[in-house]
Amino acid sequence: MNQEAPNYLILHSNRSSVILEWCATEAPLWRYWGARLLDGTTPPTRLRATRPTPPASLEFDQPLSIAPTFGNGWFGQSALLAHRDGQHFTQSWNNCAVTREKQNLCITLTDTIAKIRLVINMTLASATDMLEINSCLYNDGTDADEKLSIQWLAAATLPLPATSQRVNSYVGQWASEFQIQTDTLSRSIWRRENIRGRTSHDCFPAATVAISAQQNGPLYGAHLAWSGNHSQTIEWQHDGQYQWQLGEWLAPGEVQLQSGQYLQSPTVFAAFAPDGADSLAHCYHATLRALMPWRDGVIPPRPVHLNTWEAVYFDHNEADLMALATAAADVGVERFVLDDGWFHARNNDTAGLGDWWADKKKYPQGLAPLAHHVIAKGMSFGLWVEPEMVNPDSELFRAHPDWAFQISGRPIVTGRNQLVLDLTNETVENYLFDCLSALLTTLPISYLKWDMNRDITHAGTRHAGATHGRKESAAYSAYVHALYRLLARIRAAFPKLEIESCASGGGRIDYAILRYTHRVWVSDCNDALARLTIQQAALQWLPPEIIGSHVGTAPAHTTGRSQSLAFRAAVALAGHFGLEMDVRKLSSTERLELAEWIRLYRSLRDTLHQAQVWRGDAGDGIVWQVHSNSQKKDAAYILCIYRIRPTMQRWSPSITLAMLDDQCRYVIENLTPSQDKVYEFDKTPVDGAWLKQSGLPLPRMTAESALIIRLIAENHTATKLSN
Repeated sequence: MNQEAPNYLILHSNRSSVILEWCATEAPLWRYWGARLLDGTTPPTRLRATRPTPPASLEFDQPLSIAPTFGNGWFGQSALLAHRDGQHFTQSWNNCAVTREKQNLCITLTDTIAKIRLVINMTLASATDMLEINSCLYNDGTDADEKLSIQWLAAATLPLPATSQRVNSYVGQWASEFQIQTDTLSRSIWRRENIRGRTSHDCFPAATVAISAQQNGPLYGAHLAWSGNHSQTIEWQHDGQYQWQLGEWLAPGEVQLQSGQYLQSPTVFAAFAPDGADSLAHCYHATLRALMPWRDGVIPPRPVHLNTWEAVYFDHNEADLMALATAAADVGVERFVLDDGWFHARNNDTAGLGDWWADKKKYPQGLAPLAHHVIAKGMSFGLWVEPEMVNPDSELFRAHPDWAFQISGRPIVTGRNQLVLDLTNETVENYLFDCLSALLTTLPISYLKWDMNRDITHAGTRHAGATHGRKESAAYSAYVHALYRLLARIRAAFPKLEIESCASGGGRIDYAILRYTHRVWVSDCNDALARLTIQQAALQWLPPEIIGSHVGTAPAHTTGRSQSLAFRAAVALAGHFGLEMDVRKLSSTERLELAEWIRLYRSLRDTLHQAQVWRGDAGDGIVWQVHSNSQKKDAAYILCIYRIRPTMQRWSPSITLAMLDDQCRYVIENLTPSQDKVYEFDKTPVDGAWLKQSGLPLPRMTAESALIIRLIAENHTATKLSN
């Protein structure tokens, strides 16, 4: 047993601390991750000194480390499962070296017997409280040694306290993403696993863990920044605590490292918040904003966005689309995006994918006349593409059937009548880059809606040299890395271009894809009532300015339900506002009303976006969210109130606004556009302390209606609503 004096690796941020117990002959042990400790605080003694050997146990204790390994007395989930042709199936770190630079720890673990090396990078950001961890495994064997086969490598192993009670994760399906699933933690293993080849509609790679029954009690969160297969596990330990592992799920035989090769894990973004879900969301929003690829690091105002999909589907007519663009500009749209149906032989979803040139029958002169018409109307022009896919009925597939993922002897499995192109094939990547470059060079395109409409099956490489030269070896991981390379090439060649990540709605959303993209489409569902639930859950991880949120038609195409234009617009207002409709079909009264909502969005987007967001449920069918941008001079709060069902009370509940300043008095203004008389609040300033504790009383509201309210400190002047 190691008797040397303990050393501690300590990281502090504004509101959290990490302590590892370190010695040179094993992996550092987790001692603490949680609320901020006072500077100089350390454990009183070594961890093993506090743990007498229980009956019927091994005589060497194996506490939770940052990289527990199989076969040497650790009986929980291992951070690594690997072998060399059946040999060296156990691992044990017998050397540990640490380098530190400010808030970063680089921990190098070596197993000299198995000839492997694991480098773990851990950074705790002072301002955001975000703990970033990733792992990189090296095969240090010689050419004479067998290749190293990897079954599992945890990107991070995290500790959770014994008081952990429940875990919230995200389930769903197409048009019903980000549905919260709550499970009680116990001695049974909690596990979520996704093998769909993308992050999926049903298994967003993140979760939160509550350690208190209080609504705004302490909360842990973790997100795996990875756009492919993934797994996370929470496992009870015999000291009553839990370990939480997250990482990439690997297919059989997918990763086999030759001498000198390495496997880099995705990054885990983990955070502790002492005061609830909104506080945790603020950590994640600040982190993601810094990661995203905004030009010069500045997020421009998010333009009002019209997408043509639900307006015309595949029925493209150049004159009609020009008329639609004119009508869109008239109500205040700033970006016009031409969706699916514009390219060669694309009359439905059975043909054309892969043939990325304008359909001659629909667009005899190409897309240029429509694009220039859009720009002449004062809007920017965007285009839908699905580069990763091919239809069997396409010129591309007829010429190169071997470019699509297939497995010899297995039947072809299509989804939405399409196959997945093997992006790991350099020839395929170059073809797609050339197709997209031709469009972006010859047309004034400033925005791509990049879609991906199926799960991945039969991901076996078929070209020489891929995945260490093995024919038809699994390539799920290599595919994701190839996608990142293609996106990086496009962004480098066209740095002004913005890209939306769409995958049948919310099928591919994570912090890795968002290093290359600027917006997400969280769901194909534009039913405002369903959308409200989806958006409020997505806000746990995504800031409002990147959540595409559109006013759809009534009835909604995905649910058949109808809501008023005002309710649909109020729900869309809270994200990146857009339209998914043919505005020509609105009555003149509806067009005027829609234009009013667009003017409201354009006047408020600097407060709604790049803001802190708080969410709440007042009871009796009322939910709400507050946005406030601390960079704005007027110190305004925008309160969006939604009644989602009929009231069961004579008087509506009040909304307590804990984010307000006790020392301020607030003027309350109803900004809700309406053709009818709206409820007006008393203009007398109200004490912030009163609004925090007693709350803001609400008028009686009908089901599926909304109020948009501005609260502004009385010593500030509100920004005038303008176009």
